[in-house]
Amino acid sequence: MAQFTYTAMDGKGREQKGKITAVNSETAAAELKSRGLFPTSITVIMDQKRSKAKKKSAMNISLGPVVIKRKQLTIFTRQLAILLGAGLPLIRSLRTLEKQSRNPSVKIIVGRTADTVEGGATFAEALSQNPKSFDKLYLNMIRAGEASGAMEVILDRLASFMEKSARVAGKIKSAMIYPVVILSIAVIALVCMMIFIVPKFEKIFADLLGPKVPLPGITQLIIGFSKTLMSQWYVYLIVLGAIIIGFKIMKAIPVGRKLLDTIAYRMPLFGPIIARSAVARFGRTLGTLLSSGVPILNALTIVKDTSGNELVASAIQKVSDKVKEGEGVAKPLGETKVFEEMVISMVEVGEETGKLPEMLDKIADTYEEEVDNAVSALTSLIEPLMIVLLAGVVGTIVIALFMPLVKIIETLS
Repeated sequence: MAQFTYTAMDGKGREQKGKITAVNSETAAAELKSRGLFPTSITVIMDQKRSKAKKKSAMNISLGPVVIKRKQLTIFTRQLAILLGAGLPLIRSLRTLEKQSRNPSVKIIVGRTADTVEGGATFAEALSQNPKSFDKLYLNMIRAGEASGAMEVILDRLASFMEKSARVAGKIKSAMIYPVVILSIAVIALVCMMIFIVPKFEKIFADLLGPKVPLPGITQLIIGFSKTLMSQWYVYLIVLGAIIIGFKIMKAIPVGRKLLDTIAYRMPLFGPIIARSAVARFGRTLGTLLSSGVPILNALTIVKDTSGNELVASAIQKVSDKVKEGEGVAKPLGETKVFEEMVISMVEVGEETGKLPEMLDKIADTYEEEVDNAVSALTSLIEPLMIVLLAGVVGTIVIALFMPLVKIIETLS
């Protein structure tokens, strides 16, 4: 049992305020109606234990915004789906997850959500108070679950969607980590050679050959680069900082994001993987939303906002505009020139048969498998390419330093 404060109107239209004890807000509202009162607001009164938890939560909030990370959110969604599927009420399920969670952020936000639901709000309204943890896709699917009365089914689909999306994103990240690590090692090795090794060789050349004997062009280039790196190192840092800031500025504006995404689509090796993962995300998101009962226009808007790719978002916006005018999805999707013919054909078949959500899921499955294969092929190809690149850089420096030594040996002989 919990205590609630209420504001209600009596039969004469006068406002009444007071307290009532009930199991939940619905029971409290029914009790007030039986008294001839029409409640306008019902708010739970937290007990002393929950009040202390809220104060502790406020202390955590003061240190920064409380956000549930994607992995923890997936686990929470899956657990909530299981509890609701087992027949537990929503509030009891939330309280169970609040007690069991070892993650402070999950505990705080789930506790807040349970408090808000107990106060009479819907589950979607309670989640919307934490927009950094629950995006538009999540909230709209929860609204669809509340409207259809199949919340556990929607949560199960949502958890499956998040798990598959995380798996694809993880594979792409793992494919990109290797070249980044190798390039970082190559840069560090290059800088160390320029600062510690090249100056010593320069001194040897000056002592043995003298100032009148010219060094090979490649050797002069390496020595000149070493001198500028040591004397004007701050210039390189400024240039590097300018590149990073410029990249962030471009990511912050729509035109810049679209340009970067277009370049990413056209990149050798990585471009096909990025394109296929974008199509897989489009199919999985739109299919999940439509199968959950979200209207097509709302679903397209959510897909556009959560695509993570400005090129795809622009294409989906064009499709949405055409759908508003009464057209289907397949034809305007083909006019965007962003999606392959296979995707257009499968969407067209889905519309004709009335099984568009199922067809979109098949598109996602197909392209996720292609991403898996492309990542495996790329991983096996990148290793020899990185070795050749690293050997080329180090080998060029070594040759540049040994060419004058050959001249010195010839002179001595």
